Amino acid sequence: MSASPAGTVPGPARLTVLAGPTAVGKGTVSADVRDRYPEVWLSVSATTRAPRPGEVDGVHYLFVSPEEFDRMVAEGQMLEWALVHGRNRYGTPRGPVEEHLAAGVPTLLEIDLQGARQVRESMPEAQFVFLAPPSWEELERRLVGRGTEDAEERERRLATARVELAAEAEFDVTIVNDEVRHATDRLVSFMGLAVGGNAQVGR
Repeated sequence: MSASPAGTVPGPARLTVLAGPTAVGKGTVSADVRDRYPEVWLSVSATTRAPRPGEVDGVHYLFVSPEEFDRMVAEGQMLEWALVHGRNRYGTPRGPVEEHLAAGVPTLLEIDLQGARQVRESMPEAQFVFLAPPSWEELERRLVGRGTEDAEERERRLATARVELAAEAEFDVTIVNDEVRHATDRLVSFMGLAVGGNAQVGR
């Protein structure tokens, strides 16, 4: 096996799972990790939906047919998966995650609460991080500010967010996403990697 990238630990690494309520900024934080901490490998989800403009297969998602997704589930190749909005399925392929962990590469998985619970069952040795908003009012502001949902959809997502926030106690640590760079640094510090400045984990 080739040598691990600089900044990784010898031997198997530990999977870090990042989850939190809708609109809290999970994707923004994980993208910042990808940009600023290249030693962290960010898991790529598989999906049955078609690529959107600008999306690259293998970078943003692994785009697979429904038949291929069925096969992966049947053969136990998914760490977790879910049907989203009753139409398309999303899931985390197990193989690449296990390969990077075995090589000692710090590995981050950004998923929803349902997926995090599935990973806890199949890989309980992972560490689980809850990304929280600074306040409920700020979460509402971010969701409305996206401008991607109508009023009915926003209310549905906010109702879901209330349930998701109640799951915070299930996680090992909470990181408040008050500012993206600070949240990223706290996350990477929790993963055991060196960061710029004095990043502190927790609220």
